[in-house]
Amino acid sequence: MEQILDVISNYVSEAFESAGYDRELGKVTVSNRPDLCEYQCNGAMAGAKRYHKAPLEIAEDVAQVLCGCDALESVEAVRPGFLNLKLSPEFLSLYLEEMAADERLGVPNAEKSKTIIIDYGGANVAKPLHVGHLRSAVIGESIKRILRFLGNETIGDVHLGDWGLQMGLIITELRHRKPDLVYFDSSYEGTYPEEAPFTISELEEIYPAASARSKEDEAYKKEALEATNELQHGNRGYHALWEHILRVSIADLKKNYDNLDVSFELWMKESDAQPYIPDLVEYLKKEGYAHTDQGALVVDVEEEGDTKKIPPCMILKSDGASLYNTTDLATIVMRMEKWKPDEIIYVVDKRQDLYFTQVFRCARKTKLVEDETGLYFLGFGTMNGKDGKPYKTREGGVMRLENLIAEINEEMYQKIMENHEADPEEARKTAQIVALSAIKYGDLSNQASKDYIFDIDKFTSFEGNTGPYLLYTMVRIKSILRRYAEQTGRSAEDLSGLKILPPAGESEKALGLTLTAFAPAVLLAGEELAPHKICGYIYELANQFNRFYHETRILSEEKEAQRDSYIALLHLCLRVMECGISLLGFSAPEKM
Repeated sequence: MEQILDVISNYVSEAFESAGYDRELGKVTVSNRPDLCEYQCNGAMAGAKRYHKAPLEIAEDVAQVLCGCDALESVEAVRPGFLNLKLSPEFLSLYLEEMAADERLGVPNAEKSKTIIIDYGGANVAKPLHVGHLRSAVIGESIKRILRFLGNETIGDVHLGDWGLQMGLIITELRHRKPDLVYFDSSYEGTYPEEAPFTISELEEIYPAASARSKEDEAYKKEALEATNELQHGNRGYHALWEHILRVSIADLKKNYDNLDVSFELWMKESDAQPYIPDLVEYLKKEGYAHTDQGALVVDVEEEGDTKKIPPCMILKSDGASLYNTTDLATIVMRMEKWKPDEIIYVVDKRQDLYFTQVFRCARKTKLVEDETGLYFLGFGTMNGKDGKPYKTREGGVMRLENLIAEINEEMYQKIMENHEADPEEARKTAQIVALSAIKYGDLSNQASKDYIFDIDKFTSFEGNTGPYLLYTMVRIKSILRRYAEQTGRSAEDLSGLKILPPAGESEKALGLTLTAFAPAVLLAGEELAPHKICGYIYELANQFNRFYHETRILSEEKEAQRDSYIALLHLCLRVMECGISLLGFSAPEKM
């Protein structure tokens, strides 16, 4: 179905044409003065110079034609040449009926579906997820859902870090602690044990211990570098240990991502790109893209017009070792070969902006991607505490993500138990749902590129612009629908037979108009990779519903047709909110 702005713009464009003007002047926008009108058109001012007429005169000509338009309740030409428009209640109800009948709620599918890979998560194996991993996971998941809903084939890739020095550090520390493990016996030719020689808890203790020691003990660090090199060149025992590290780590990572309702279609790793590196390096040399600079192999990526210096993209260090740049370029090669994506989106800390500028320019200059392939860097800001510094534990350390989730779950549980008499087990389940909304909405309601303050007290509040406020609003609607079902014997799940009548009051019309803005909000969020646009829309919708709720006797309305119309409107409102929060990555409970 057509978006409502397109429908109204078409009427106004026809009126411009009928009045003797160019129909392109008829574009309509939402009014920036809602106290005066609902929509506006500024085309008369744009046409004044072309037609040598005062803009007000042009606006009056068009308004005279529009006076007979059934879709509009009122049309007013005002100085200096605005057209102020109000939608007719009858047209609004017809549009809402069409929207309710559409399983996509008026949101169109993409004209051409794209294959889009979204690189988010960015966890490292053998290390627990901490709060620094939150934004990539939450933002990436929402963007994936939005783009998929718009009709694209979206592929989320966690892109695990599994091939660097941390592997050598873990292997070295294990060798010091358990030198008799069969993995360190170079003469061993049998099958290695299926069970890992460590638990996830032990693994998470081993890495920081090894990392700390390597900073103080040069010989130990050299040993770790050698272990890394041996692993990457096929040491059989080290490779078996590496596989154990992967299995144990990935199982734990999946559990933690599941707690965030974040999922990935691909669990690819840095190591998956390693086989592509030799051919990549050979290609860059053979085609003349890469040259040696102070012993290192680099590709120049500076371009005319740069306002700041863009260093070359380094492919190999002077000792012949590859870098993150090399791995990311090889990953692009792998992705183009296996999935042929139309776009690749990287959801990474905004401080990596220069790095991705180098990588993207190198990929384009060396023709690793097609000219039309989109490479996008969505850099996000820092999640800070109330002191404005990166979020820490009360003791000042980096907070593990599972501890943050547990803390907010407990906060929500206490609030639910304080406000209601609830079964503790049910309250725990509800608290988890509401806590997830607090975490995700608290993050996503901010523009991704901006730093923000993670305030647990604010984000877990049932008032204001928060996830719990949205869920409380939705639970209120669900409660009304259940009571209606009890009164009428009609199933709360099947309200499709109810008709939405023209709005009788101002708050009812305001709610209806806000509902019509759902499709533009989703389309804009997809176009700009901006989940906060959907957050802003749902918050406005919740506010308009609550205003309508407080001003209207819904279930006690004496006229049956009017009461049924209210219920149909609420059912549509609930569907829109459910769809919206699903795109953000959380859901609503039945009761709170």
